[in-house]
Amino acid sequence: MTGTHALISESTEFNRLGLVITDEQHRFGVNQRKLFAMKGEKPHKLVMSATPIPRTLSLIIYGDLDISIINELPKGRQPVETYAVTGKLRSRALGFVKKEFDAGRQGYIVCPMIDESEDGIGEVQAAKAYAEKIASGELKGYTVGLLHGKMLPAEKDAVMADFKEGKIQLLVSTTVIEVGVDVPNATVIMIESSDRFGLSQLHQLRGRVGRGKYKSTCILLTDNATEETRARLKIMSTLHDGFAIAEEDLKMRGGGDFFGSRQSGLPPLKIADLYSDRQLLGESSQAAKQLLSASPDLSEYPILKEKVLALINENGSEGMN
Repeated sequence: MTGTHALISESTEFNRLGLVITDEQHRFGVNQRKLFAMKGEKPHKLVMSATPIPRTLSLIIYGDLDISIINELPKGRQPVETYAVTGKLRSRALGFVKKEFDAGRQGYIVCPMIDESEDGIGEVQAAKAYAEKIASGELKGYTVGLLHGKMLPAEKDAVMADFKEGKIQLLVSTTVIEVGVDVPNATVIMIESSDRFGLSQLHQLRGRVGRGKYKSTCILLTDNATEETRARLKIMSTLHDGFAIAEEDLKMRGGGDFFGSRQSGLPPLKIADLYSDRQLLGESSQAAKQLLSASPDLSEYPILKEKVLALINENGSEGMN
C-alpha cells in the first residue's frame, strides 16, 4: 500500500506488515516515525531522504541500520552558483531574474509564508501578496504563477502543469516545491526571507534548479542581515555538499533529542561532544554493534541492560528500533 501520513492514523490496520518504506523522512516527526513501526511486528524499514542528517548524528540515530549514501550529482546536473544579498539589492536581483526570462528560461521565488503575518514579526515575505505585487510591478509583462499548500490539489496540479509547459515564467511559491518538482528549464531561484529557513532546507530548495543543461543560480535574500544571518548564508554561498551543510547547521542550531520529540537544540549528552568527539562516537557505535552481536538481549551485561531498559521506559522506543 502506498499512501500519505494517513497510513499512520489509528484507523489504519495491516494484516501482516513486513516492510515500511518512508520516503522524504525529514518531513515526518519523531512520533510519526514511531507510529509507523508500531503498525507491525518489527517490520523491516527503509528510510530515504534527500536532506542529509549530519554524519555524526547518523552514527547515533541510525547506528542499527545499514547506511547507504549517494553524494554525487545525478548525470547532467550542474553546481548551482549561490549568492547571499540583502534587501537593498532586491531590484538588482529581480533584474537578473528578468534576464533569465528574456533568454527563454524560467524560475522560482520562494516565500516562507502564504499570507502576511498578523503577529507583526519583522518583514517576512508572504507568497500571495508578493505574487500580486511583483506581477503588477517589477515583473509586469511576464507571466507569474502562485503555488502554496492551501490550494486545492487540482489547482496545484494545474499551476505546475502550466509551469512545466512554459506557460508560466515565474512561480512564486512556498516550500511546497521543496521536493518532487523537476523543471529543467528553470535556472534561477530566489529565496526571500532566507534567514527563516534552516540550512538543509535551503539546500533542498536550491536543488530545484540546475536540473538541466543551463547554468543556474540561487539568490538568498534577507531583510534581517544580522551577524548570525550573514554567517549562515555565507555557508550556503560557499558549500554545495549537503552533508557538509548539515554539519554546519547542526553546529549552529543543535540536533534535537535522539529519544524524545524535541527537534532542535543541543541533545543532552553528559560527556561526549558532537563536534570534537566524532571519532569517539564512531568507535562507540562499532563497540555497541559488537556487544549486541555477542549478546543480543544483553543478558550477559545485566547492569547495562538495566540502564538501557530505563532509557527506553523514560523516552520511548523510537530511538531503539
